[in-house]
Amino acid sequence: MKIEGQFTVTLNPIDSAINGTDGMTFRRMSIEKEFSGPLDATSNGEMLSVMTPTKGSAGYVAIEQVVGSLDGKQGSFVLQHYGVMELGAEKLTLEVVPDSGVGELSGLSGQMNIYIEDGNHFYEFEYQLP
Repeated sequence: MKIEGQFTVTLNPIDSAINGTDGMTFRRMSIEKEFSGPLDATSNGEMLSVMTPTKGSAGYVAIEQVVGSLDGKQGSFVLQHYGVMELGAEKLTLEVVPDSGVGELSGLSGQMNIYIEDGNHFYEFEYQLP
């Protein structure tokens, strides 16, 4: 199955930025999202990122638990993020953590793409259920 929808996101610093050596800046943030569309859910999680001294180059990892309904099936699952930006060009992977699906989403697997257009956040979620 492949679905699409919109979401809002709020990021809040957990700690103040940590200055590494050689111009690296580390941040730890909480993530709160509200998904609409075929994925009608909320999520909470944490993100760890690093900004390099080169404008447009950075990286982040994150984990978030999504709770709600997916195409009418109730439950929760966990998404793992891996993101890299090189001079503004982004590579982003979001994948369902194996065996994290609970309730009617037990056995869920899949990948999610997120993108931003005109300041709005959108998702494309390709998933499989047993």
